[in-house]
Amino acid sequence: MADSPKIVVLDDDPTGSQTVHSCLLLLQWDVETLCQGLLDASPLLFILTNTRARSAEEAAQVTREVCRNLKMAMAQIQSATDSKDCLTRYLIVSRSDSTLRGHYPLETDVITEELGPFDAQFLVPAFLEGGRITQNGIHYIQTQDQLVPVHETEFAQDPVFGYCHSFLADYIAEKTEGRVSASQVSYFPTNEPEATSLERLMGLQDNQYAVVDAAVQADLDRFAQRTLLASAQGKRFLFRSAASLLTAFGNLPPQPIPAETMGQTVQSAYPGVFIVGSYVQRTTTQLTALLALPQVAGIEINLTPLQNSEVDSNLIKAQVLEKVDAMLHRHNTPVIYTSRQPLDFSDLLERLRFSVRVTSLLADIVQQLPTHLGYLVSKGGMTSNVILARGLNLSSVRLLGQVLPGCCVVQTAPNHDFPQMLVVLFPGNVGQSEDLVKVYHRLSRQSAPVDQIGEG
Repeated sequence: MADSPKIVVLDDDPTGSQTVHSCLLLLQWDVETLCQGLLDASPLLFILTNTRARSAEEAAQVTREVCRNLKMAMAQIQSATDSKDCLTRYLIVSRSDSTLRGHYPLETDVITEELGPFDAQFLVPAFLEGGRITQNGIHYIQTQDQLVPVHETEFAQDPVFGYCHSFLADYIAEKTEGRVSASQVSYFPTNEPEATSLERLMGLQDNQYAVVDAAVQADLDRFAQRTLLASAQGKRFLFRSAASLLTAFGNLPPQPIPAETMGQTVQSAYPGVFIVGSYVQRTTTQLTALLALPQVAGIEINLTPLQNSEVDSNLIKAQVLEKVDAMLHRHNTPVIYTSRQPLDFSDLLERLRFSVRVTSLLADIVQQLPTHLGYLVSKGGMTSNVILARGLNLSSVRLLGQVLPGCCVVQTAPNHDFPQMLVVLFPGNVGQSEDLVKVYHRLSRQSAPVDQIGEG
């Protein structure tokens, strides 16, 4: 619809666009860059804040800065176009993890302070492509033929963002430390008649908290249509969601390049490189399958020495790059991965600082990879953000679509240091055991031995 609001997504790691395509992902949020994004033709705009990799204080600071710059950018556009009130032309989404990990409610609190007031804020963690659904207010993960309440999974034991409840009203009460009780949370089931749902939406006010059921995409499509109708009548809503709600809001046609033929866009005859930073068990299982392929060669980075701040990470980088060069000239595909064994930390701040050191090392390695790689696959959300922003020095990038469900593909510009290179952003907790192998086969089939092509 021509009058539909622009969907502005503050994404706490770079994988929230994993169900859409053709939109901009911004890695900088100065006013000029935000204006360019807001004026882009796509109905969706993603601002990659990477707050999940930051401390609570840093996350609040970044979110506040983004919101204030957004408000200035919106006002500039309003002034230039003589349009209606700037805030009513935009719908704000705080996109986060479908397994309920992230700085919540800190980020939505800051957004409310800076861009509010809102009549309601909705918690919608369903990520249907990844087997995360919400039924009767309970959030589940599909594991083979079983629905497992999310608080019973490894994700609820996250050392930074752990929690105890899968019933989302209780989760909100837990995360707000009782500021919002479970009994105060509204509930929107999938089978509610449209007229009733619209009436309830129009009656929401004073930043009412609400949770939304969704088991199939049609559930979210109906919810999105109804909230857009209410918004058109003056209601202001804030959303904390996973990626599937954005599919409903964007209402996009099929992606221009089908997932099965994504490899045809690979421009270089060089092999690709995989960077695996995520440490969750699903990633480890996928990594094991990938390393079993005959043309794939692993390079493990032992993280234990890096806990000593006196260890020179430049030496580790040089060793990795030397191995990468040798593997590429043998026409092998290098897989650079962090060691899998758990590490102990004295507190959460030390853990976050160590994560920053590791992802910075991976970004430094990417900066010095051969510039004509066929493609790059980044496994892990925080890893992907740092690789895009620092390793590839991107301020923005256009999303092509997905190579597998939940796995984004972006492409660098022709004048980039890595010209027209495909980059796959593969979330750590997404995919089946063979999915890294599938990505390899889809993107690698056009590559030729390095010694058959020029060094250019």
